[in-house]
Amino acid sequence: MARTATDAKPRLLLIEDDPQLGPLIGQVLSESYDLTVVTDGLLGVQTALEADFDVMIVDRRLPSLDGLGVVESLRSKRVTTPILILTALGTVADKVSGLDAGANDYLVKPFEFDELLARLRALQRVFTGEGAVMPIGQWEFYPESRAIYSPYDGRILLTSRESALLQLFAEHPQRTFSRNQILRAVFSSDDSPGTVDTYVHYLRRKTDAGIVSTVRGQGYRLGQL
Repeated sequence: MARTATDAKPRLLLIEDDPQLGPLIGQVLSESYDLTVVTDGLLGVQTALEADFDVMIVDRRLPSLDGLGVVESLRSKRVTTPILILTALGTVADKVSGLDAGANDYLVKPFEFDELLARLRALQRVFTGEGAVMPIGQWEFYPESRAIYSPYDGRILLTSRESALLQLFAEHPQRTFSRNQILRAVFSSDDSPGTVDTYVHYLRRKTDAGIVSTVRGQGYRLGQL
């Protein structure tokens, strides 16, 4: 879930039982995240199901349920939160098994904290559980869930028509569409060319005035944000 500048830190669940490394990781992560630390696999699953997290870090070797079991359990329960496995098990087979279990990334110990933080940021950018992303400048558009994330104001939900219109432009960023072409692609035969103008206005009002550009005498195209 995207957060605005006034929101709290992103929520991170760390499932790690190493008595030395765990507190050190927690100390570093707590500077950037609202951190919850759990040292047991089954308790980690329970915690992840009871609260919403933006990202998770899961160790492979855990008491009661190992890291792969944690990931598989969460995915089977439709938890789509991005998960990074952090472990000393670093063979290719280990990585493959972790990713196949449903993890989104795999980092081997020992590691640099700068890399861990960068990977967590990347996971949050590209994985929201809302489907494939279509970048529009600094904005992130998710047609499957009709959501667009502003770099300033967080998540904005579009109507089905607004989303279909924006998707048409985003799929062909260099192309200018006439009103009649847009009508045929997005709207019904009962709509008039003025409907296109109305929905362009709606899109601009909900997002940014520059998200759709007017090409005089030709129609509309994706804007330059």
